[in-house]
Amino acid sequence: MTTPVLAVANLSVRFGGLRAVSDVNFTVEENEIVGLIGPNGAGKTTIFNAIFGMIGPTSGHVLFRGRDITGLPPERIAQRGMSRTFQNVRLFGELSVRENVMMGAYGAGRCGIIASIARVGRHRRLEQLAAERADHWIARLGLSAHAGMLATALPLGLQRVAEVARALASEPRLMLLDEPAAGLNEIEKGKLGELLSTAAAESGCALLLVDHDMQLVMGVVGRVIVVDFGRKIADGSPAEVACDPAVIEAYLGA
Repeated sequence: MTTPVLAVANLSVRFGGLRAVSDVNFTVEENEIVGLIGPNGAGKTTIFNAIFGMIGPTSGHVLFRGRDITGLPPERIAQRGMSRTFQNVRLFGELSVRENVMMGAYGAGRCGIIASIARVGRHRRLEQLAAERADHWIARLGLSAHAGMLATALPLGLQRVAEVARALASEPRLMLLDEPAAGLNEIEKGKLGELLSTAAAESGCALLLVDHDMQLVMGVVGRVIVVDFGRKIADGSPAEVACDPAVIEAYLGA
């Protein structure tokens, strides 16, 4: 049996007297595209934040590529091969699209202070690698015509594509995508879904995707995990989950 790229074991997160996530268990296999869905307030983003080290779980463990990463800070997790995007676009507004994408490769590398200042040795190699990765993903995701523009000058749809390119530039083994289609129109959502499928296939990166757009999710993922009130209520193929009585009740009421 192969080791899952991600294993979430009995994960719980409590904020004061509120239990936002309760004993959640699931895995993501290598090269798998998985959707994490649920009604508003179900705990999806809290799960993402606990996986990526942005909040500490109250109990439970997160294993990434077989190693326990529970409680590690986000930068350490990124260096081990995980990346993420956010509900609100978080590009560096003062940098170009190309420079933003290069930051993904920098974030996955390590470089001493002296080498960074002098731009020699390891820093020079990292800079060359970052440029190569950025140019590759900018071309593959159709951003070449915009590479020199300030990132915040792009329309929202292309800003989200640039965020995905930046995440891919770190050569992750797992990418967490938090509401990547938020604010996009139907045409942009369709293009984004195609890009995600293409990028996952080419990079060999597993994807864990949160989004409220069911057409996007069901058209991209191979498996769906459903949470409601912080608990997992279903885990299966899109067709299985769509017919699950617990899922129907969670979305539509009894």
